[in-house]
Amino acid sequence: MIEYLQKNSGEIIAALGQHIYISAIAAIIAIIIAVPLAIIMIDHPKGGEFVSQVAGVIQTIPSLAILGLLIPFVGIGTLPAIIALVLYAIMPIFQNSYSGLTNIDPILIEAADAFGVSKRFKLFRVQLPLALPMIVSGIRIAVVLIIGTTTLAALIGGGGLGTYILVGIQTNNDNALVVGAVLSAILALLANGLIKLLGKVSLKRIVIGVATLLILFGGYTVGSKLIAQRTQTITIAGKMGGEPEVLINMYKDLIEEDNPNVKVQLKSNFGGTSFLFKALKSGKIDIYPEFTGTVMQSLVKTSDSVSHNPQKSYQEAKQLLKQQFDMTYLKPMKYENDYALAIRTADAKKYNLKTLSDLQKLSSNFNAAFDPDFYQQADGYPGLKMTYGIEFASVKTMEPSLRYEALADNKIDVTDAYTTDPQLRQYALTTLKDDQSFFPPYQGAPLMKASFAKKNPKVVKSLNKLAGKITTKDMQEMNYQVSVKHRKASIVAKEYLLKHNLIEK
Repeated sequence: MIEYLQKNSGEIIAALGQHIYISAIAAIIAIIIAVPLAIIMIDHPKGGEFVSQVAGVIQTIPSLAILGLLIPFVGIGTLPAIIALVLYAIMPIFQNSYSGLTNIDPILIEAADAFGVSKRFKLFRVQLPLALPMIVSGIRIAVVLIIGTTTLAALIGGGGLGTYILVGIQTNNDNALVVGAVLSAILALLANGLIKLLGKVSLKRIVIGVATLLILFGGYTVGSKLIAQRTQTITIAGKMGGEPEVLINMYKDLIEEDNPNVKVQLKSNFGGTSFLFKALKSGKIDIYPEFTGTVMQSLVKTSDSVSHNPQKSYQEAKQLLKQQFDMTYLKPMKYENDYALAIRTADAKKYNLKTLSDLQKLSSNFNAAFDPDFYQQADGYPGLKMTYGIEFASVKTMEPSLRYEALADNKIDVTDAYTTDPQLRQYALTTLKDDQSFFPPYQGAPLMKASFAKKNPKVVKSLNKLAGKITTKDMQEMNYQVSVKHRKASIVAKEYLLKHNLIEK
């Protein structure tokens, strides 16, 4: 752990800063919305009840669903994360503020009215000071909720401590997982204590403090955008796992080596196929690595059967992406990251299982767990089930790295795998032969909008350096280094590029 902290201290501090930034902005906006709304509703009980119910309904919606719904409208990164967090934080702040303001002893209100004070005087000198403990309590609840939920911002490229939690899960790296989880918990405790102290400060000073924070954060945001405008920024995203992270780091190094005025922004562990493809279509990301089999089975519409010839499959995928979505699919790498079903080697020997047809005869006795993408895509479990007639005793979805652990620990019996996955080697698992040739070829290549490719020919040229490169053995080894040895994907990617003279030292 000490060694991990020493090697990654700069990045951890940056992630902590991102987490604080997102949380603080969301909390301040939620306060600005919820508290005035509660004040407006003091004399409108029906309206106050309606707002409480709406805020309560919003909180029942899963946070990941809200993030997914926001992407087509506001893109990826910190903005959708902040909007989602604000929506979640409004309810506790509003409810506590409204309760505090409407449950003040009527005698005190009558006394204020008897003195003939103005509504403004009564609000700021009587009602708000008396309701302040309840308001602060609601803010404390909301801030702790925000800090915990901000970890999900990493799923849409928002950064923060959630990045380390995702990396820890995907690469089975306990150090990263502990760093992300513990720092989030500590941050929540510190924020809770700080707000508790603020409860003893006068209302005037709190307002001044909030206004100061808004000015500082506004200046930081504007300054960051002005700096970013000086260079072209390209956003590259990757799916969950170590292999996509290696690939997008290669893309970054190749582009920045050949294009000094271009800054590449990486969004690793960004999500599943449909998530990424929607983000690319809406222009929220510029490039991501996709595989020919997934394109043909899940992204494009075609009445023809998918070719099992790698070159023909790629040409068909390229043509259909251009026709249907006006996208450019660059030349693929050499290796094929094919789907397979993996079982424990002991079970393969015990039941003499060598092919997927062999598995079909015994599938009703086995429990399976699949990656969410594999579980729902046509080129995954649904199509496999129809082709082979496989019916498992139970099927559940599980994060990629966790399903391998579950298989090794005898919690499940079958899982999906990629032929380049390092866990096959790590846990000594056996993959079953696709004897009916269901799975199409899976060659990876950069996918982008045609307009982007036309506008950035130098970027296309840089990425085409990977065409025909990287063997299956190469990718297996790089995956092993990232997911098992817990080396940084950026370092592993750069080592490959340097070794094969694709970039200069």
